[in-house]
Amino acid sequence: MHDLAVSDLVVLSVFGIVYLGMILGGLPRLQLDRTGVALLGAIAIVGAGVMTPEAAAQAIHLPTILLLFSFMVISAQMRLGGFYGAVTRRIAALPLAPVGLMGVVIAASALLSAVFSNDIVCLAMAPLLLEACLRRRLDPIPFLLGLACASNVGSALTLIGNPQNMLIGEVLKLPFGAYSLQALPPVLAGLLALWALLAWQMRHGAPAAVQEAPVPDEPPFDAWQTAKGLIVAGVLVAIFLLTSWPRDVAALVGAGYLLLSQRFHSSKVMGLIDWELLVLFMGLFVVNAALEHTGMTKAAINWLLAQGLDLGQTWPLFGATLALSNLVSNVPAVMLLLPGATAATAAPTAGPTLALVSTLAGNLLIVGSIANIIVVDAARRAGVLIDWRRHARTGLPVTLASLALTALWLAWLARA
Repeated sequence: MHDLAVSDLVVLSVFGIVYLGMILGGLPRLQLDRTGVALLGAIAIVGAGVMTPEAAAQAIHLPTILLLFSFMVISAQMRLGGFYGAVTRRIAALPLAPVGLMGVVIAASALLSAVFSNDIVCLAMAPLLLEACLRRRLDPIPFLLGLACASNVGSALTLIGNPQNMLIGEVLKLPFGAYSLQALPPVLAGLLALWALLAWQMRHGAPAAVQEAPVPDEPPFDAWQTAKGLIVAGVLVAIFLLTSWPRDVAALVGAGYLLLSQRFHSSKVMGLIDWELLVLFMGLFVVNAALEHTGMTKAAINWLLAQGLDLGQTWPLFGATLALSNLVSNVPAVMLLLPGATAATAAPTAGPTLALVSTLAGNLLIVGSIANIIVVDAARRAGVLIDWRRHARTGLPVTLASLALTALWLAWLARA
């Protein structure tokens, strides 16, 4: 009993430190980011003898890791083929007024992010979009914010649009097509609200000082390599919609096909994989599993239930997801809340609620989404400052509007 109590204390301590690192983005006085904190947490769990290496490996949800890795390979193929650059340049060349151009940027960013990783879309498109805006003598900040916010909103449309949706879809076994039909109305409404807000800000904001456009370093467009990536992505979506083939296995086969290339060395593709995100997932899987094995997770859920807060029901889950996503970021928040969403008493809308709210909440703060950070960093490297105040002028109202529209939609689904 004494050993068990000590073991529980070790797990609770590691869990607390890891999630403190998720809140702070690292640990004070240590050169660690969230990934490093999660990895060290998993190492501490194994090193303290709480879990064997084999048990820790089994705690990692392999289907989610495989699906995430596979779509990273597909996104890398599209980037190496120059697809994102070609799309961005084609959009920038459209003879449209700024408000109309903004609508196209939002639509394209959302659509691409629904199929490919929203982080990769922003990473590839942000420098090119900024350069195109400066070349056209347009203030790039609204367009960059439109790219980031639309990629977050658009990625909520599917179970492959972002890492947390992949995790939710795999753990809860959500049907691919049924989820997208449920997510479509709030996503479209959120994108429309984003466009309306940015259009209003562009018409009423002061003109920004326009500087010389930088020249981004992007791969040249390769029609065949791009076509390969698009075909694989299209076939996978069809498989997800029409068959019962496990999504992770199908995606892994598609990624394997793309690696059989005479043009791109596998090291180039592997160099574009977000290994840190994969390690973050694996570390958090181990730490959360250790806490669950102590019985503390179940005890916490039961205590909340006794207080009238059932995290398997739509509205408590909605509020908890919104709060935790902005406290520890959306991936750790989803991992914390999944036990409630998987409970036998969970509502049918628990999965869509968790996916939609955790994704849409990412627009509230710059640190709420990796896509936001990527866009802000790309702007900073080009000498364009997007601080938290400027981001909040767009992110706050967009988040509130999209979440309000989502709440109305979920209330209708619950009554239907």
